[in-house]
Amino acid sequence: MSDLGHPVHDADNHYYEALDAFTRHLDPALGSRCVQWCEIDGRKYHVLGGRVSRAVTNATFDPVSKPGILASYFRGNPDNVNPLELLRDHEPIRPAYRDAAARLATLDQHGLESCWMFPTLGMIYETPLREDPFAVCATFRAFNRWLADDWPFAYHDRIFTAPYITLADPAWAVEELEWALDQGARLIVMLPTAPVTATGRVSPFDRRFDPFWSRVNEAGITVVLHAGDSGTSSDGFAVDGFAANFSGGFGPSIKFFAIEDAVHRWMLAMMLDNLCARFPNLRFASVENGAEFLGDVFRKLRSITKKVPGWFADDPVEIFRRHVWINPFWEDDIHTVIDLMGADRVLFGSDWPHIEGMPAPLDYLVEIKDLDEVTRRRVLWDNARELTRPAPGI
Repeated sequence: MSDLGHPVHDADNHYYEALDAFTRHLDPALGSRCVQWCEIDGRKYHVLGGRVSRAVTNATFDPVSKPGILASYFRGNPDNVNPLELLRDHEPIRPAYRDAAARLATLDQHGLESCWMFPTLGMIYETPLREDPFAVCATFRAFNRWLADDWPFAYHDRIFTAPYITLADPAWAVEELEWALDQGARLIVMLPTAPVTATGRVSPFDRRFDPFWSRVNEAGITVVLHAGDSGTSSDGFAVDGFAANFSGGFGPSIKFFAIEDAVHRWMLAMMLDNLCARFPNLRFASVENGAEFLGDVFRKLRSITKKVPGWFADDPVEIFRRHVWINPFWEDDIHTVIDLMGADRVLFGSDWPHIEGMPAPLDYLVEIKDLDEVTRRRVLWDNARELTRPAPGI
């Protein structure tokens, strides 16, 4: 980091949840509707709403695959290795995956000044429970209380964790946001998906959610849309479900593009609904969703401008750029993303310690070696740190 001449903020780090992350603060009477543990053939699994979840091979994360073990695969798989073989390279869980103090020491080892920290299992548990909105809210209220226990929201002003917000219940979302703000949260995280409410599935931009977006707008807190199980349908072309890619062997399918599809629809719907015209202080950070969707979103927005003149008060692409920041996949072409969004709207995130991320966060420097010093600093530091500071609005 000293060689760079400026600090680095990693906008996409993860913890591995403690064994009681979903149950420590959950009323045991709600366990059968929410989250429980079971053991099958000597292996522990979570039971979500009464159904065994096999979304991850080992929900205890001990042992766990090594960080960035799939990096060579995402670089084009030059050795033609079956990724399932790579995933079998396990190690005992590291203290830094579950302990804030140990993680702070790891930041120093990695040459990072600070980071945003997101769930692992937490990003894939709303969808399996979504037909029971009460259970979704109860589960994530308990989860957020665990998070505040084990991963304070602004630990030493260097590790910033994000409470998980669901829109399954509009009133709950406002209550949970108020709690998060009172606890000093600098950002919140949610799935790019349309929630299932008590009256059915509905757009997150429906007017019933205006009190929530109004409070976000007023507080100036950053909303992170993080990849996870958004429930995107393959429409019969592949088996749906988060673990479907690796069940029964490995092979490419349309499921590979589910993450991109989810954020593509969310962003396009958000813009078409003119959410940011109603709430002009909103700031969205798209994390671990890649950047390939940008070109198509921009084309569609410009097409709507021609077909429905006056729908947007300004160039919709410029509106998008004012309110959205993008964390590309590390294998995305950073120059293309900067051309599309501008250098002040691009975030570095390593996805450490997940398997598809970087073995070490600053391995990313080779991907941005051609950036000038000012642009590099914005991507690696300035942009994310600005988003970490609340910017209250009217």
